[in-house]
Amino acid sequence: MDFLNAIFEETMNFLGFTGILEALKTENYAFFKSFDGIISCVFLALPILLFVEFFIVFFREREQLRTYKVNFFIIVFNRIIGRILSLGTIVWCIGFFQEYAPFQTTYTWYWFIYGYVVWELGSFIYHYFGHKIRLLWCLHSPHHAAETMNLSVNHAHFFLEFPYADFVRTATCMLLGVDPKLFFSILLLDITYATFIHVGEHVLQKGRLGFLGKLILTPSHHRVHHGRNPLYMDTNFCNLLNIWDRIFGTYQDEKDHLPIQYGITREMDSGSFLDVYFGEFKALYKDVVNAPGLKNKILYVFMPPGWSHTGDHQTAKLVREKYLDLQKETVHIR
Repeated sequence: MDFLNAIFEETMNFLGFTGILEALKTENYAFFKSFDGIISCVFLALPILLFVEFFIVFFREREQLRTYKVNFFIIVFNRIIGRILSLGTIVWCIGFFQEYAPFQTTYTWYWFIYGYVVWELGSFIYHYFGHKIRLLWCLHSPHHAAETMNLSVNHAHFFLEFPYADFVRTATCMLLGVDPKLFFSILLLDITYATFIHVGEHVLQKGRLGFLGKLILTPSHHRVHHGRNPLYMDTNFCNLLNIWDRIFGTYQDEKDHLPIQYGITREMDSGSFLDVYFGEFKALYKDVVNAPGLKNKILYVFMPPGWSHTGDHQTAKLVREKYLDLQKETVHIR
């Protein structure tokens, strides 16, 4: 019975029912007027969308089911240990870094906006380096391995990426004065929106959200981020606010003439849990072992994916620059 209860509790937590059921049980209907109550109701729609996506794929494009199979396997594999590591990292960062902030915010709407901008900065930093440092890319690559986009992709991460991401985001927020209560509200909202932007074309075909696409990052923008097309590589690192992508020059709209090709550039079996989860570590290990000299071995660990000791670099930055230069030459010739 204990095992069945544990399964039931995990299912309720994943579906977002826990807070809602508790409010109904205690007749605390004021909960649904609070910020947490509203977010709980919004979050409830996301697993429902996930199941809708799954059944659409099941009946229409069954060859894509292997993406769900691998991602659900990763969810189960990460569920307990990832959550413990994340919570522990967040609590430690709050206790350690908060005292070094030059000022402290309060739980108000204007500080909420400030806090979200700061949160997005932390998210941008961790996400950017997750693409630019080979070892960190090994942690992040399972999230990019899927060759289709759907809500299950949001949960596909190597478990050690959670404490790395939470360390960077929490430390950034604490050092810049974000109140811990404000921080957790932002965290909950961001988790909700980060899930939504992974919604697939089966449910939301365009995903551009009309005029909102000019103000925030939409599912269309995040689909671009998951593209392996040269134009789309290493762009749109933020989740909701596109301010930091615009400031650092990594913002990219989806082009109608350039359909997104999902996945990573390394040849791999996206239907294999072992290849998705450990494949980049295996590739890095081979490069380190075969590299001449200690310096090159270390560089393979910390340089961007695609860096080579031979000088024949195929990093995302160089591939994208070559593509853009070719496009300029083509336009000039015309």
